Amino acid sequence: MAATVLHGRRRGKERSTPEMPFPPDMQMQGTKMGQSGMILPNGTDIRDVTILSKSEWNRIQQELHKRQIEEERMRRLREEKENRKQMSKEMVQHWGNTIAGTRTRKLEARKLREQKEEEEKQAIDLEEAKYQAQKRKEAIEKAKTQQYYQTDRVKNFHSALMLTEVLKEREAQIELKKLQEKANEGKDAEWLQLAKREHENAILQDQEKARQRIHATKDNQRFLSAQIQEHMKEKQEEVEEDHKEGDELQRLALQFHTEKERLDQIKRDEKLQMMRDNVAQINDRRVIKKVMEQQEDEEDEECRIFAAAKRKMMKLRAEKEQQIHEEKQRNLQKIREKLAAQLQQKVSDEDERIRKAVEEAEEKRAKEEAEKEAKMLKGMEESAKHRNKQMREAEQKKKEERRQELEMVRIRQAADEIFRRNEEEKHQRRREDAVGLKNFHQEQVNLRKQKEAEAIQEKLALDQANQALLAVEEEQFQEYAGRVIDHCEKGGRNVYPLRKAAKNGAGGGKGPVFEGKGGIRPSYMVNDKSGKQMPHYQRDSTEETKESIYGPAKSKKRLGFVW
Repeated sequence: MAATVLHGRRRGKERSTPEMPFPPDMQMQGTKMGQSGMILPNGTDIRDVTILSKSEWNRIQQELHKRQIEEERMRRLREEKENRKQMSKEMVQHWGNTIAGTRTRKLEARKLREQKEEEEKQAIDLEEAKYQAQKRKEAIEKAKTQQYYQTDRVKNFHSALMLTEVLKEREAQIELKKLQEKANEGKDAEWLQLAKREHENAILQDQEKARQRIHATKDNQRFLSAQIQEHMKEKQEEVEEDHKEGDELQRLALQFHTEKERLDQIKRDEKLQMMRDNVAQINDRRVIKKVMEQQEDEEDEECRIFAAAKRKMMKLRAEKEQQIHEEKQRNLQKIREKLAAQLQQKVSDEDERIRKAVEEAEEKRAKEEAEKEAKMLKGMEESAKHRNKQMREAEQKKKEERRQELEMVRIRQAADEIFRRNEEEKHQRRREDAVGLKNFHQEQVNLRKQKEAEAIQEKLALDQANQALLAVEEEQFQEYAGRVIDHCEKGGRNVYPLRKAAKNGAGGGKGPVFEGKGGIRPSYMVNDKSGKQMPHYQRDSTEETKESIYGPAKSKKRLGFVW
C-alpha cells in the first residue's frame, strides 16, 4: 500500500509502519548514521515524521474541505433538478392533449386562418388597385385627349377640318344640284306651286312661332322684371348693410382713436411724472448738499463757540483767581493793620494773645480758603461734568444725525444705483431690440433677395420647360395633323385649309416663327383704327439673301423689310 509522508512533530504513539517505509538508499544511509541518529539528507529527523494511509488522508481532506464539498454537491443537485425541470417542460410543451396544447393549436390555427384571409384580402386589394390604376390611366388619357382637343391650335385645325368637310359637302351638293337640274327641267311649274304652298305654310308657321315667341318674350319680360325687382331689393339691402358696416367701422375707428389718444396721454403723463421725479430728485440732492454744508458750517461754528467759551472760561478763571488773591492780600493787609494797631496799643502784655489771635485768624482764613477752594473745585468739577455731559449729548446727537444722514444718503445712493441699473437695462434691452430688429430686417432683405433669385431661376426653368413642352406639343400636333391630312387626301378632300392651319408656329399670327420663344408665330397689326393683321410674304429667298449677306450661319437679323 502506498503511503503519504507529512513532516511535523510527532504526537502520541507512533503508528505501525509498513515493512519498507523508506527507500533502500535511505536505509543504507540510516545504517551508516549509527549512533548519531536517523537524520535524512535534507535535515529531517525520521523520528519526527508521521506516516498516514490513503483512507486517513482522504478523511482529513474531507474534514478540511467539507463546506466546499457540500456546496459542490448542492450545486450539482440544483443543476440536475433544473435540467429535469427543463426536460419536463420541453416534453410537455409538445403534448396535444393538454389545455395549453389545445390553446396553442387553436392560436396557431387562428393565426394561419388570419394569415390566409390577409393574403386573400391583399390579393383582392391588389386586383382592385390594378383595376383602379387602369381606370385612372384611362381617365387621365381621356382627360389629356380632351384637354389636347381644347387647345387653340387643335381647335383651329379641327375648324379647318370642318371647313374641308364643308367644302367636300358643298362640292357634293353642287354636283347633286346639277344632277337635279338636269332631271327636273320640265317640273319647274309644279315645283313652283309646291314651293309657294310650302312658302305659305312656312309663313303661317313662322307667324305662329312669332306669336309663341312674343308670348314667351312677355313671360320672360315679366320674369326678368320680377328678378330685377328682387335684385334691386337685394342690392338695397346690401347697401343698407354696407351703411351699417360703415357706421360700425366709423364707431370702431373713433373708439380706436380715442383709445390711442388716451394711451398717448398716459404716456405723456408718465414722461411728465418721470421728469418731475427727476427734478425732485435733483432738488433733493441740492437740499441734502446744502444741509450737509450747513451742518459742516454749524459744526465749525460750534467748534469756534466752544473754543471761545473755553478761552472765556480760562480768562474768568484767571480773573477769579486774581480776585481771590487780591481779596486774600486785602484781608492780610487788614489783619496786619489791625495787628499793628493792637500791637501799638498793647505791646508788652498782648504778645501771646496776638499770636493766638493771629493763629486763629490764620486758621480761620485757611479754613475759609480751603472751603472756598473746595467749593470752587466742586463747582468747576460740576461745570466740567455738565459741560462734558452736554458735549457728549451733543456729540451723540450729532453722531445720530450724521448716521441718519449717512443712512439717508446710502438709501438715496441705492435708489440712484437701482435707477441707474434700470436705465442701463432699459438701454440694453432697447439696444438688443434694435439689433434684433436690424438682424430681422437684414434676414428679410436676404430672404427677399433669395426669393427673387429663386423666382428668377424658377421663371427661367419654367421658360425652358415651356419651350420643351411647346416643342413636344408642336411635334405631336404635326404628327397628328400629318395623319389627318394624309387621310383627307386619300378621301379626295381639299386639304389647303388643313395645311394652312397646320403650318409651323403657334399663335395664329402671320409673322415669322420665333425659334427662341418656343416657335410661336406673332401677329403684326396695322397702325390704324381697323386693327387688321398685316400679311407676311417672307419666303425661302429671304433666307438665301441673309446667307449671302451674313454668311452660312443662321442669323436672326432682318434686312429691314419683310413685306
